[in-house]
Formats: sequence, structure tokens, C-alpha cells
Amino acid sequence: MKMQESPEDYLETIYMLSLHSSEVRSIDVARHLGYSKPSVSVAMKRLRENGYVNMDDNNLLTLTESGLAIARSIYERHQVISGYLMSIGVSEETALKDACRIEHVLSEETFHKIKEIFYQSRK
Repeated sequence: MKMQESPEDYLETIYMLSLHSSEVRSIDVARHLGYSKPSVSVAMKRLRENGYVNMDDNNLLTLTESGLAIARSIYERHQVISGYLMSIGVSEETALKDACRIEHVLSEETFHKIKEIFYQSRK
């Protein structure tokens, strides 16, 4: 499913935070992204309404199956694209920033070719 960039960023952030902590709250997402808590609260409400995120009675966020699939896909794109950019000499800081933008607009075909080249170069 194709989403807008912002919801994808939220899902990816929840996923990344959950890799390091079993408890992820909206405030954690706000801090990580540098957004205001009210903005993140509105976004979390939309993601819950669309079936991508669950929030329990303790305000802990978890990704639904569909939310997790999107988050993993975006996270993989980020890892591959930033890794590829660094492998061709782009500085880490620039590669990470550029990957954040590129990951949302790249076609599946182009991404798969970049992924193929990146993994072949690592052998």
C-alpha cells in the first residue's frame, strides 16, 4: 500500500524505537522526530483510525500487522539506500538525510536494482 511520506515516517519511527525498547509512547516519537506532542498525537489518532497503530490503556504504541509491514519496508529502504550512498562515497550524515527523502519516492523497480547492486558489492 502506498502512503504519504509523513505517516510512513511515523510508522518507521515507532518500529525503530521498538527495536530498542519494549515501550514506545507518542512522546518518544515526538522527541525522536523533533515534532510537537500535539502534532504527534493527531498523527497517532489517524494511524489508529486507519488500522496501522494500536494504543493500550498505558498509552503504549504498537504497530498492527499492516503498520508493521509498511514500517519494515520503509526501514529496509532507508538501510539499503543509506548504505548504498555511503558505499559510493557519500558522507554518513548526507547519506542518512538523503535516504530519508529518497525512501518515499523511489519506485519498487529502482529500489530493487539499488538493493541488488548494493548487496552484490558487499560480497
